[in-house]
Amino acid sequence: MRAKTGDRVVTHGRTVGQPDRVTEIVEVLGPNGEPPYRVRSEDGHESVVSPGPDSTVTPAGKRRR
Repeated sequence: MRAKTGDRVVTHGRTVGQPDRVTEIVEVLGPNGEPPYRVRSEDGHESVVSPGPDSTVTPAGKRRR
């Protein structure tokens, strides 16, 4: 998984009815765009994540379906 600042990490809900979690990458901490990433959620909370198989990266400027 490779990403750049401004891309979005979409983590899919693990149980039925749980919404996807969408965060924006504010800093790439790994080499060559690889995890971990510092992300910011819509409420302003920041955390460091290493996305798993239940996550995808959406390039900046593209809308999620």
